[in-house]
Amino acid sequence: MSFKFIREVISPEELVQAYPIPARDVLQKKDRDKQIKDIITGASQKFLVIIGPCSADNEDAVCDYISRLAKIQDKVSDKILLIPRIYTNKPRTTGEGYKGIVHQPDPEKEPDLQEGLIAMRKMHLRAIAESGLTAADEMLYPENWPYVEDILSYVAVGARSVEDQQHRLTISGMDVPAGMKNPTSGDLSVMLNSVIAAQASHTFLYRTWEVTTSGNPLAHTILRGAVNKHGQSIPNYHYEDLNLLVSMYNDRDLPNPVAIVDANHANSNKQYIEQTRIVKEVLHSRKLSNDIAGLVKGVMIESYIEGGSQKVSDHVYGKSITDACLGWEESERLIYTIADNI
Repeated sequence: MSFKFIREVISPEELVQAYPIPARDVLQKKDRDKQIKDIITGASQKFLVIIGPCSADNEDAVCDYISRLAKIQDKVSDKILLIPRIYTNKPRTTGEGYKGIVHQPDPEKEPDLQEGLIAMRKMHLRAIAESGLTAADEMLYPENWPYVEDILSYVAVGARSVEDQQHRLTISGMDVPAGMKNPTSGDLSVMLNSVIAAQASHTFLYRTWEVTTSGNPLAHTILRGAVNKHGQSIPNYHYEDLNLLVSMYNDRDLPNPVAIVDANHANSNKQYIEQTRIVKEVLHSRKLSNDIAGLVKGVMIESYIEGGSQKVSDHVYGKSITDACLGWEESERLIYTIADNI
C-alpha cells in the first residue's frame, strides 16, 4: 500500500476545546472582522495592509513582530487597518523545503502534524492576546479551516491552489474575506472565475460530510505577478494591469470589485527590497484613477524583524527561513508612507 497511516490527528473540536479563544478576544475579533468587512464592501475608506513574515516559523519572533505592529496600528488607525500575516502552511513549488509550522513545529526536526496543528492554534491565540490583532493565514489545506475558523480574520488562497475546486468551494462557506491570487500563469480569468465560484453557494463533500454553503460575498482578487514560459517574472501591479482588472470585473458584472496587490513574489521578482517602490506606485495609481482607487483596497507585504532571508540552521532571530522579507525599520517607514498617501 502506497499510503502509510501514521496516526489519526486531533480533531478540530478537541483542539478548540483544549485551546479556546478567551471571551475578550472573541469580542476583539468580532470588531476587527467588521472593520475589515467594511473596507472590502466600501463602507469604510480605510486601507488594508496585510503584512508579516513569509512563513510563521518561530512563535516568539512572530508574536514580537506583531506586538510591534500593534503599536503602529494605534498611530495609523484613522487611515489603515493592519492585518498581520501568520502563515502556518507554506506551499512549495517542488514539494521540497519548509512547509510551515503545521508540518514542522521545529524546522530542524521531522514533520509532526499533530504537534503542528497545536502549534498553529497556540501561535494565533498568543498573537491576539498580546497584540489585539487578528491575523491572516494561507489556506493550503481546505480541511484545516475548522481548526482556526474562530480566530482568523482573513484567508488567502495561493497561486497554486486557486484553480482547485475544493479550495473554491471551501471559501464559499467562510464568513471572512478571502483573497484569491492569480495563478502562476498570470491568467486573470482563472482568478476571477475562482471569485465567482467562491461567492456562490455549493453542495459538496467536506470532511466526510455532505455540506451546503451560502457563498462568500467577501471573496476577492490578489495580484501577485506571474511567470512566463521561460521562468521570468511578469509583474501585474502597474496602472495598465489595474485598469484591465477593473474592466474584467465589469465585464463579468461582479458586484463590489476588489483587489489586493501583493508587492512581493513575481511582482518584485522576489527582490524583497522592491516592495517599497511597488507599493508607492500602486498608491500613485490610486490617485490617478477613481476606478483604481475603488478597486485596490489594500496591499500585501512580506516583512519581518530582520531583512532578507536565512538558512534554517542560521538561527537569526526574526529573519525569514523562506522568502526574503523587508526588515522592521523599512516596514515601519512604509506603513507611515501608506498612511500619508491614502
